[in-house]
Amino acid sequence: MPKIRFDVLTIFPSLFDCFLNESIINKAIKKGILKIDIHDVRNYITDKHKVVDDRPYGGGIGMVLKIDPFYNCLKSICRFKVLEKAKTTKKIEVLSKNTKIVLLGPRGKKFNQKKAYEYSKLNRLIMVAGRYEGIDERIKYLVDEEISIGDFVVMGGEVPAMMIIEAVSRLIPGVLGKPKLLDERITEDKGFIEYPQYTRPSIFEPKKGVKWEVPKVLLTGDHKKIAEWRQKKGKVVK
Repeated sequence: MPKIRFDVLTIFPSLFDCFLNESIINKAIKKGILKIDIHDVRNYITDKHKVVDDRPYGGGIGMVLKIDPFYNCLKSICRFKVLEKAKTTKKIEVLSKNTKIVLLGPRGKKFNQKKAYEYSKLNRLIMVAGRYEGIDERIKYLVDEEISIGDFVVMGGEVPAMMIIEAVSRLIPGVLGKPKLLDERITEDKGFIEYPQYTRPSIFEPKKGVKWEVPKVLLTGDHKKIAEWRQKKGKVVK
């Protein structure tokens, strides 16, 4: 069984083709550590015209994605029941153990390293990727939370979904080839220390008379001094 399963609901599934077939993510899928399913929401349209979007109520520029194909897709891939008298924003109860449904959007909570760690403890993370002017606001009835990757707007939720998959996956045991890559850099409060890295050559000359050198402390072999230098130069990503 995979250690975590990711699902992404999107109207552009082909955007994930390269992402899923390259590098560490692909190796982890082949090992059975990760399972990643990309669901084409267009396959869940039931009206005869097969339209996935429509003009916004109240007027405005652009098109809004309809809620029904997203609802139908979610209903197809996970078990939940609709709560008739729900007192919270979310109107469904997911029956699958340790599963979270997340909407990717600019009004959401900021995604960070601590959130990645939180998600890494799930059995399953389902992400809903919007496009155009967004998804009908009633999508909020189906999700646990809305997540943003920053204070800027992109064309859709697909790239944010890839970023979250990468951030969470590297915390799953077995995904990275060397577990110590994480152990030595995770802080007590589940942040992550990022410091400058160098490799050969120790001196790089982009042109005659100009030398870019590696800090001498990194060449000393003195692990205590190197650790102090990294602590001083590093930044904690929370």
